Amino acid sequence: MRDVAPPPRRWAGRMRWCDLAFLHWPLTPDVLRPLIPASLEVDTYDGQAWIGVVPFRMEGVRLRGAPAVPTTGAFAEINVRTYVRGAGRAGVWFFSLDATSRLAVRGARYLYNLPYFDAEIALRSEDGAIHYDSRRVHRAPSATFVGRYRPLSEVYEAAPGTLDHFLVERYCLFMFDARRGLGLLDIDHEPWPLQRATADLWANTMVDSIPITLPTVDPLVHFARALDVRAWTRTPVA
Repeated sequence: MRDVAPPPRRWAGRMRWCDLAFLHWPLTPDVLRPLIPASLEVDTYDGQAWIGVVPFRMEGVRLRGAPAVPTTGAFAEINVRTYVRGAGRAGVWFFSLDATSRLAVRGARYLYNLPYFDAEIALRSEDGAIHYDSRRVHRAPSATFVGRYRPLSEVYEAAPGTLDHFLVERYCLFMFDARRGLGLLDIDHEPWPLQRATADLWANTMVDSIPITLPTVDPLVHFARALDVRAWTRTPVA
C-alpha cells in the first residue's frame, strides 16, 4: 500500500527486480542517526531501526521512449539501506549500491549523487536456492557478500502495520548533495510478492565501510521472485 499516489507526471524508467532477498538486522536508532542527513528522521518499528542488505538482479531496464542499452538492460546489484522519514514520506536511504553495469553506476552517481560502486557479481540458481557472490572493485572501499538464500513459504502480501510491511513497502528513496540539497525519487509497483526465506552467509562485509557493526543474530530474511517497477525523476524536497 502506497503512502501517497504516484506523481501525476509521466514515469521516466522501468525495470524488473528478480530473485531478490531482503536480509535485515535490528539496530538502535542512535547508531544510524549520525549517518543520515539532519532533515531526515530515522524510521523505526516499535522503537527499533533496521539495516538491510539486498542482493538481486535487474532485467528489462530502460528509459521511457529510449531503446534498451545492452550494458544497462540487465545486471546484478546489491544494496545496503535503512529506512527514513521526510517530507511526510516513508522512504529508503541507501548507504551503498554495488552493480555490474559500469554505465548504470556512473549514470546514477552523476544524476542523483547515489553511492553506486562497481562490482563483480556472480549468481546462479541451484536446487531452489540463489547463490550470490559480490565483490566491489576499482579501488572503492572493500565490500564482499558471499552466500545463498532460498524461499520457504508460499507467496503472501505484507499486511499494513506489520514489520514485514514496514521493511518492504516503501515507494520513494531519498538522496542528498551539497549543490541541490535533499531530493526524493518516486517508484511504483504492485505489493511485494513476499516469501519467508532463509540464508547462509559465508562472507558479508557490506556494512564495514559505513561503518556499522551488525548484531550477532541471524538476519530476518524475505524473498521475492520478480517485481515490475516504474521510476520517476528526482523531486526537490523543501
